[in-house]
Amino acid sequence: MYEQISHSLLNEILSELEPNIHERRQELQHFYTRLGANFYAIHNLFELLYGQRDDFKYQMTRLVETLVKKYMNRSRKLKELDLAREKDHNWFLSQQWVGMALYSAGFAGNLHNLAEKTAYFQELGVNLVHIMPILKCPVGKSDGGYAVSNFREIDDRVGSLSDLQLIADEFSKRDILLVLDVVLNHTSEEHEWAQKAMAGDKKYQDYYYIFDNREIPDMFEQSMPEVFPESSPGNFTWNEAMQKWVMTVFHDYQWDLNYSNPAVFIEMLDVILFWINQGADVIRLDAVAFLWKKMGTTCQNEREAHLLLQLMKDCCQVAAPGTLFIAEAIVAPVEIIKYFGEDAIIAKECEIAYNATLMALLWDAVATQNVKLLHQGLKSLPDKLERATWLNYVRCHDDIGLGFDDADIVAAGYEPFAHRRFLIEFYTGNYPSSFASGAPFMRNGKTGDARISGSLASLAGLEKATRTGNEQEIAAAIDKILLLHNLILSFGGIPLLYYGDEIATFNDYSYLNDPEKSGDSRWIHRPKIDWERAELRKKQGTIEYTLFTALKKMISIRKETAAFADFNNRYLVDTDNEHLFGFIRFDHHRPSERILVLSNFSTEPQFLDLQTLAHTGFGSSGQLTDLYSGKRPTIEDDKLILQPFQFYWLNEY
Repeated sequence: MYEQISHSLLNEILSELEPNIHERRQELQHFYTRLGANFYAIHNLFELLYGQRDDFKYQMTRLVETLVKKYMNRSRKLKELDLAREKDHNWFLSQQWVGMALYSAGFAGNLHNLAEKTAYFQELGVNLVHIMPILKCPVGKSDGGYAVSNFREIDDRVGSLSDLQLIADEFSKRDILLVLDVVLNHTSEEHEWAQKAMAGDKKYQDYYYIFDNREIPDMFEQSMPEVFPESSPGNFTWNEAMQKWVMTVFHDYQWDLNYSNPAVFIEMLDVILFWINQGADVIRLDAVAFLWKKMGTTCQNEREAHLLLQLMKDCCQVAAPGTLFIAEAIVAPVEIIKYFGEDAIIAKECEIAYNATLMALLWDAVATQNVKLLHQGLKSLPDKLERATWLNYVRCHDDIGLGFDDADIVAAGYEPFAHRRFLIEFYTGNYPSSFASGAPFMRNGKTGDARISGSLASLAGLEKATRTGNEQEIAAAIDKILLLHNLILSFGGIPLLYYGDEIATFNDYSYLNDPEKSGDSRWIHRPKIDWERAELRKKQGTIEYTLFTALKKMISIRKETAAFADFNNRYLVDTDNEHLFGFIRFDHHRPSERILVLSNFSTEPQFLDLQTLAHTGFGSSGQLTDLYSGKRPTIEDDKLILQPFQFYWLNEY
């Protein structure tokens, strides 16, 4: 494929576009520059995916038309932001960014009230806010907002487009990034496309995977795993109206989109750009691992799924280059890293990916009071690209999956099946001496596998300790919560807090009384914020004050510490103590300026022999100071002492 051929086609496409587009050529100068720079890659990817089709040129023309129209609809303010971010292309790798994920209904009741809570984010230090799905969904069959019935309409239960615009304006004034979801893999069965397909429209039946009989579905099922074996076994659903089978990987009311049809890709690209033009700085692409279905495979992590994401990224680089993508790919560690893309440096797919591996490993260390698996699992995690970053989190809206690699579990000295069973029993409160109050999610009767639901405060033991009134256990639970946050704030990447964790919100058991939610234990950690209780963050002596104030301080110190920016400027430290986890962060501009992060996961004081740091040179050039407390660490007989669940951010002066 010669570049001249692709650009010849581009010139032909542009000459066919409406005359009024060319009349605004001056306004489109940046667009034409970006289109020219990216079109060779766009054409190549589109041809790899769809080049065998008779309508290839027609669909290519539609793709370019979509980019032109969405660019022309982009506000001057957003175009100026694009230009500024192009000049400062590493802007998102700064240590300045700290995020929070939330449901608008749970956090504030609705979007309008959320706009009025903007000062709360600033008070804590949060400047990136991920608002969980807000698009129109059916009542009772919403999957928490991920079964979308209209991709361009906000669900009136949470607000309107004008409410979102108010949020975007407020956030922009205060330099807070807005993150929105686009559900790429499927639609609700109530979406217009699915309704037309059910009515017999062949065009829209081709938007999905629809089959006359079980022959092909049965062949798919031979290699496809079940995502929700307990509530939604199998991957296909019989549709009575069509008298056909529909692929429904997640739930029977969520129809999988067929990306082997280029019309589907163009429709969804148009949706992404629509929300980017509403002011979204970051788009979270849901379920990206499932985008391409191929018989004889698991239908996850296929090469074509990566090609689709590369194509989406290149297209957005043309129309809205200041926007970032988050890959929601909760898959094996060796697969997660691929969603940054194949380039040596620059993220060609998604600039940000969830660090599900770190999250699961942290919970393992809390339960075992041992960092062997944490250390081993992170050693096995490949380095990210230079211009990409992790989203590090302790809890999120979803369950905790124990997806670390079996080889790492064995290397840490455990038997994989037994160890996962221990963790499930521990966090669901069924293990002797467990402090956790969690619930199992999607327990698989065949394999014994399960995931874990529960709020951070409840899983860390604060709910039980508060119920019994044991002050010592309350203090230990708070220390565990801060220990976990210290790591997501210092590890390297964008830390993402989960709403309510900053004031120790417990499990919400009211979901059991709601027929629409009672079958899904994840609702136990999707709470409604009690704002009267949140006011206690201002009252000394309360749990809310202790946690909120500590997190606020931690966030403030992070933002002042250049070594916490994310430029692959971290290396693990072997502490020679199975209870102590350590790593060194360094300023990539001034490598001699380093921070030693130490975390004690034990209920007992632990010691670090400073001689074990000799090979790093850390501490040899001056005295150590803890950035968090502002004090010198306790050192006796050349051994540094950490109290139970204590952490240090040590600088050397």
